[in-house]
Amino acid sequence: MDALAPDTRLLVPLARRPGPLDSLLVHPAGGGLAQYLGVASRLARHGGVHGIRADGLLPGERPDDSVPEMVRRYLGLVASLPRRPGLLVGWSLGGVIAWELAARLAGDGPAPAVVLIDSFPERETVGEAVRADLAAAVERSVGHLGGGGDAERARATAFAHIRASAGHRIEVRGTGPALLIACAGSQRARQVARWQQLADRLTVRTVDCGHFEVFEPAHRSALLGHLDAFLARLTTPAEEYAR
Repeated sequence: MDALAPDTRLLVPLARRPGPLDSLLVHPAGGGLAQYLGVASRLARHGGVHGIRADGLLPGERPDDSVPEMVRRYLGLVASLPRRPGLLVGWSLGGVIAWELAARLAGDGPAPAVVLIDSFPERETVGEAVRADLAAAVERSVGHLGGGGDAERARATAFAHIRASAGHRIEVRGTGPALLIACAGSQRARQVARWQQLADRLTVRTVDCGHFEVFEPAHRSALLGHLDAFLARLTTPAEEYAR
């Protein structure tokens, strides 16, 4: 479907709140939004919150395996929102998609802010260990679904997204404020350096945990603390953004 006929079944309202800043959460590899619930409640303090889930999770759906295709489709969803989001948030692949969406939105209006939760801008900075962990995480995530159609759809969607991530490299610069929350790992220095090359207004914060642990209770307060500080800056226009 094109931008004139957005596939709104993928758009999930998470909070309908008045406020200065509407936010959009973009699914990670695997396509669901469940890990974002704590983040969504924080964002809802500042305005409305929507999420984009992936195609492929329900019967009759087919997963996307191309970042450009997902960006093209999701631009239509953004256009269908009651108000243009001022903030895009994504973990892992979700951050990559959010970055690409923000760059296109900046072409005809103010550049949205972006929060990148341990996202990698290119295949080389992901590392074999993260890719292996991602494959293992897929199997863990579908284990509770048993061996039926739900599990097969979840597995197929997740691996389609892994292919999409492996085949994509971000080239476009970001002009809006951005927050990178980077997790521990051997690729962190390279990950940060590459985002610094792409972002005009980047704030970098770290969480001392692995890529797949960032939403766990032990690390939630650090994650939300970094997010809260960034949101305070977004909603206080007179304050300068840290580089």
